[in-house]
Amino acid sequence: MMTENRTYLLDFEKPLVELEARINQIRELAEENNVDVSDQIRQLEARAVQLRQEIFSGLSPGQRLQLARHPRRPSTLDYIQAISDEWMELHGDRGGSDDPALVGGVGRLGGRSVVMLGHQKGRDTKDNIARNFGQASPGGYRKALRLMEHADRFGMPILTFIDTPGAWAGVEAEKLGQGEAIAYNLRELFRFDVPIICTVIGEGGSGGALGIGVGDRLLMFEHAVYTVATPEACAAILWRDAAKAPEAAAALKMTASDLKELGIIDQILSEPVGGAHSDPLTAASILKDALLQNLETLTQMSAGQRRDLRYQKFRSIGAFTELSA
Repeated sequence: MMTENRTYLLDFEKPLVELEARINQIRELAEENNVDVSDQIRQLEARAVQLRQEIFSGLSPGQRLQLARHPRRPSTLDYIQAISDEWMELHGDRGGSDDPALVGGVGRLGGRSVVMLGHQKGRDTKDNIARNFGQASPGGYRKALRLMEHADRFGMPILTFIDTPGAWAGVEAEKLGQGEAIAYNLRELFRFDVPIICTVIGEGGSGGALGIGVGDRLLMFEHAVYTVATPEACAAILWRDAAKAPEAAAALKMTASDLKELGIIDQILSEPVGGAHSDPLTAASILKDALLQNLETLTQMSAGQRRDLRYQKFRSIGAFTELSA
């Protein structure tokens, strides 16, 4: 169930929470003493609205990363349950594995049959351990491929939701063919005939994100991040100091606005002021509207046009012009 939880507080949210606590305290004292302070309350509430807008309109890349990792941020299953008319989760890769870090199934969106799948993080430590912190195993990517092949066979659009720090990097994952599983998914995603829309809903990290991230459209929530490596890993590699993660976050150009400017993503989805976790149902409504609008456009194209669009989109990423001295 998608509900707000104020027990987890980010550093940059503290001034706002303190102001809201002060408003509540004044309101309670006024009621106890039968004093009319409605004008003062209105002024403070207006200031709280202004402060919230100021804070969340000027976030640094590192602060956006904190929001993307917020434990109350809506997950793949939250969004699927909120936006779908019907939904049935399917399990297993038909090879002996059912990875809980990557979930998927069939459903209906706006009256249209679709396949939806994505990374699934946990809500608390116990749940995160069970979900492996949203880091999918080779079996997870093979399960995703099985579902996507099912979608392509029966003409159902594919909707993927990206939210992972990266694929599971354990020794066992390498033994089971992690790199091969992701690479195979990348190849197969380029050949599917059906519309494919990928959305970064939280943290999009490295090949773990790319394994379900090749599509005709790539959408991204305003406070989500999408990067080749986590800032902590990048800082450890470049400076051998994970404490320099904020500098790495800025250098990685991983925010939605940076990636839109670079032509990597196609559309930025706005979030409620305060982040998606502050009003999950509104965030879900924004996501649903964007998916339906893009599906309407993509379904009017032929399968060949969509494949060409997909190919050209990813061929153009990373292109640059070298200027002579």
